Amino acid sequence: MNDQASNANDDGVDAAARAAGHQPALTGCPWHDVNEMLQAAGLRPTRQRMALGWLLFGKGARHLTAEMLYEEATLAKVPVSLATVYNTLNQLTDAGLLRQVSVDGTKTYFDTNVTAHHHFYLENNHELVDIPDPHLVLSKMPDVPEGYEIARVDMVVRLRKKR
Repeated sequence: MNDQASNANDDGVDAAARAAGHQPALTGCPWHDVNEMLQAAGLRPTRQRMALGWLLFGKGARHLTAEMLYEEATLAKVPVSLATVYNTLNQLTDAGLLRQVSVDGTKTYFDTNVTAHHHFYLENNHELVDIPDPHLVLSKMPDVPEGYEIARVDMVVRLRKKR
């Protein structure tokens, strides 16, 4: 990879690529697919983004905290700081490649499944898992203040082992 290739808008999302509807041509090769995903989202595929993307997306749908990804990167000998992991996760979220899910306002998970769905939070394991029922709906949405609209509803159902 050539780090000198592009300085322009390194972290921004390329609106023209999105408007053109460019979809990545996924091949099943995680390294190639991550490169395609980043470019389709308008993000430059730097070495660190590629390595973190490979860890994130190479194992199917997952829910990870920044600390969990940092630990995986360390074990995989990927030289990144925790700050770089946070920055990359936020960039991927802003680009629409990840979905951010907050639990208790203190713990944030990043979900590789960006479709509309809800979660169980297993309190004993500190684990976030998808609710498998695609027909789960809220029966009534709250009224929102004037000038606002609902962007997304994140339902997290907390579970614990029976005593």
